[in-house]
Amino acid sequence: MSVGILLITHPGVGSSLLHIATRIIGSTAQPVKCLEVPPDAAIEPVCERARSMLKVLDHGSGVLVMTDLFGATPHNIAQEVACEGGRTNLLAGLNLPMLVRVFNYPDDDLDTLTSKAAEGGSRGIMTCQTQAEQRMKGKG
Repeated sequence: MSVGILLITHPGVGSSLLHIATRIIGSTAQPVKCLEVPPDAAIEPVCERARSMLKVLDHGSGVLVMTDLFGATPHNIAQEVACEGGRTNLLAGLNLPMLVRVFNYPDDDLDTLTSKAAEGGSRGIMTCQTQAEQRMKGKG
């Protein structure tokens, strides 16, 4: 059984990243859902939707919940429902490298997948020199 994946984000973030990641990887073996939280949403109904999604996604191996921005409303909702029990891990800072990494390891257990997702996200952030900067260093 695969770990379920739940993205809880601001509007447009989760669905866009999910669309792009599946274009890169193709279909994924993991069950995936996306919950986008509108700025004016009533919190409790969104929490109920998140709880329902967690139940649907957990086929016995747990659920990895990823949010776009630590401390923002989607993250706070995710933290509330993830802490209520069940086998759930929560990561903030969702980015495309993180999601692609998750989809590349569909057979990993929840804790391993969580570590790989965090590593993929941080390794996906690089400072890259421009050609102009490279030329300047070559002259100096």
